[in-house]
Amino acid sequence: MEERFQQLQQGFMEKYYLEFDDSEENKLSYMTIFHEYIELLEKDIEQQLIERIPGFSMNSFIRSLQQHKDEVSGDIFDMLLTFTDFLAFKEMFLDYKAEREGRGLDLSAGLVVKSLNSAPSPPFTTCTASQIQ
Repeated sequence: MEERFQQLQQGFMEKYYLEFDDSEENKLSYMTIFHEYIELLEKDIEQQLIERIPGFSMNSFIRSLQQHKDEVSGDIFDMLLTFTDFLAFKEMFLDYKAEREGRGLDLSAGLVVKSLNSAPSPPFTTCTASQIQ
């Protein structure tokens, strides 16, 4: 995605991420934000595509995207899906909020450091400051 578009999307999430919480209940304000998001990004994408593709129609594009969603993958598809899928939209905001609050996905527990050297490593020993001199 173009940096300009990412900034537009991130600016929108920054404006509203505090409104969202991770509960089963969806507040009425979420739908207002969802519709504003759709309008903002759809207008920007449509403008860019109209400039590049003669006769482009956003409505036809969205219908085609929904019909072929199993055939498309990746970050761009996930972002486009947020136009039509409220739960994907909400999840995007919850992920952004978790990241902003330092609760992002921590993969460090699954990391293993392994030496590429086949020779056994020497045992670890401790030394005092006087031994270093």
